[in-house]
Amino acid sequence: MDKAKEKVQRFRAREQRILDAALELLLEHGEEKVTVEQIAERVDIGKGTIYKHFISKTEIYMRLLMDYEKSLTERLKSAVATAEQGDITAPARAYFESRMADPARDRLFQRLEEKIIALNLAPEMIAELHALRNSNASALNRVFERRMEQGVLKQVPAYFYYSTYWALVQGAVELYHSKSFSDVIEDREGLMEFIMDVGVHIGDISGRRHQAEQPTGVPQNTPGTPGSSFG
Repeated sequence: MDKAKEKVQRFRAREQRILDAALELLLEHGEEKVTVEQIAERVDIGKGTIYKHFISKTEIYMRLLMDYEKSLTERLKSAVATAEQGDITAPARAYFESRMADPARDRLFQRLEEKIIALNLAPEMIAELHALRNSNASALNRVFERRMEQGVLKQVPAYFYYSTYWALVQGAVELYHSKSFSDVIEDREGLMEFIMDVGVHIGDISGRRHQAEQPTGVPQNTPGTPGSSFG
């Protein structure tokens, strides 16, 4: 490998360490208390080196948000392809698993985005983030529309499903951290799995889920009946 390529690789590796350190500090201390100096110290580099990669702390935060959304994009693309091969719940599971895998991180990113928008700190990057998110929503809406045409999902505007998924995740993340419910919820992980299962099967009118839950010996419909919640 020539020296130029090695230099680029080292630069990118250091940039990723900066992002990883920033995320760790944000989760530990919250966005109000994290400084560029702390990030540099965590990575064991000088503060000036940070600015070789990012012009501001806001840009670091926006990269975290963009990388998070891009990761979801890749999972959804793969899941939609899997759905075309027959696993029609794949996109739903990909969405919920991606966003609910780490409730603390998802909640942090929600706050970061809201504050950056409120302060109008990075309008162009926010526009790029929203364009990517809208593209993800459009891809999912096309899946919803196909499933409604097949008679698998209840007929409603396609965006009802995407909006409901978003609302379920937002609520689940808040519930996960709620002190008001801390004495009531004995199994938070189990609750998150239950909410995810509810989301995956929202709008399902195919009867397949009901069949799967029937006890052994109960007659079921003819095999091959389409089913899924989401597609």
